[in-house]
Amino acid sequence: MILLRFEAGGRKRHGMLEKKTVHEIKSDFFSKLSKTGKQYPLSKVKLLAPVEPSKIVAMGLNYIDHARELKMPIPLRPLFFLKAQSAVAGPGDAIVYPEASNQVDYEAELAVVIKKKTRNVSPKEAMGCVLGYTCLNDVTARDLQREDGQWARSKSFDTFSPIGPWIVTGIDPHRLKVETFLNGRKKQSSNTSELIFKIDELVSFVSRVMTLLPGDVISTGTPPGVGPMKPGDRVEVKIEKIGTLRNAVVK
Repeated sequence: MILLRFEAGGRKRHGMLEKKTVHEIKSDFFSKLSKTGKQYPLSKVKLLAPVEPSKIVAMGLNYIDHARELKMPIPLRPLFFLKAQSAVAGPGDAIVYPEASNQVDYEAELAVVIKKKTRNVSPKEAMGCVLGYTCLNDVTARDLQREDGQWARSKSFDTFSPIGPWIVTGIDPHRLKVETFLNGRKKQSSNTSELIFKIDELVSFVSRVMTLLPGDVISTGTPPGVGPMKPGDRVEVKIEKIGTLRNAVVK
């Protein structure tokens, strides 16, 4: 199933995508899905970020090949940080290059969307708390990350968390190709089979620290090949069986 948020007729709505037709639903994704009967061609709607999370929990160094690239040891436990909710952007929205930075990087990531209140769950219980999966670009002001020694500022500028284009349910998240294209040129390419900590482990680990709410996002880390963008660039995060998240970089 493909779930999305969209704008039509000046209103923000929730829907389901079937082939190239968007079917509006009555509520959100966290209750029983019921169609209103209204339909829209996909080409005629504006896609929005598929969720409005209360928090984005993002993983650092969670790909074996990325750790190898950086010549760093495999972490013993998940390493995570938070990105501000106000950093969320949707598919097609601009990534705004902040004046404070001289190096803004792309980071393609598989994102997990939580479907219900989740606290202190075991790995066995964790997958029952997952709604589905989407693409996320963990945009980072790399120079500020190095300067600060912690990551809140470098990761949380407005527009630094593009998410989308939609949420896909019912897929195996551990066998998906993850790629980044910058101005049409492939920059990152790996597979979620390279994840150090799998989805069930991540959801369980985070839930033992903080309560996850419906719509919250866990971003699972980026593969090798991260690099800089500049104003005028076009960046695409493409994940197998999900789709492509496209954004342009502006001043």
